[in-house]
Amino acid sequence: MVFVIEFSCEQRLVQHQPTQYPTSEELSIGKIKFKAFDLGGHQIARRVWKDYYAKVDAVIYLVDAHDKERFVESKKELDALLSDEALANVPFLVLGNKIDIPYAASEDELRYNLGLTNFTTGKGKVNLVDSNVRPLEVFMCSIVRKMGYGEGFRWLSQYIK
Repeated sequence: MVFVIEFSCEQRLVQHQPTQYPTSEELSIGKIKFKAFDLGGHQIARRVWKDYYAKVDAVIYLVDAHDKERFVESKKELDALLSDEALANVPFLVLGNKIDIPYAASEDELRYNLGLTNFTTGKGKVNLVDSNVRPLEVFMCSIVRKMGYGEGFRWLSQYIK
């Protein structure tokens, strides 16, 4: 199971509505199949996140790279997830969404604002046998334009059994 948290602004430039209730969906990217649960990132949705931890194989944390005013709030929630013992060995994929919008944060800017500058593990394969490191990486994407997230999902698939 992949746990998807969408942390983005309520005002959308496209017709996609923020997640109101947890939903699940099977995703296929090439030969990779994921069963994903979109839990949403708004205040009410955050209350149910822990209900899904027991069966989580990975966390995908989706951040609105254009909504820079919410980076502090997003960092706080990401830090809480990363420090939660129930998710200690779970790989994290951070997706910076909406890069198709002018003035969206760059990958370096998003890493900096989320406090991940020196904590990501690299976009190649991390040897988990010889290290006590949780795979954690940032990829920039545009869900609307269907670009960037495939690389992130392929990276994440290396760590899902």
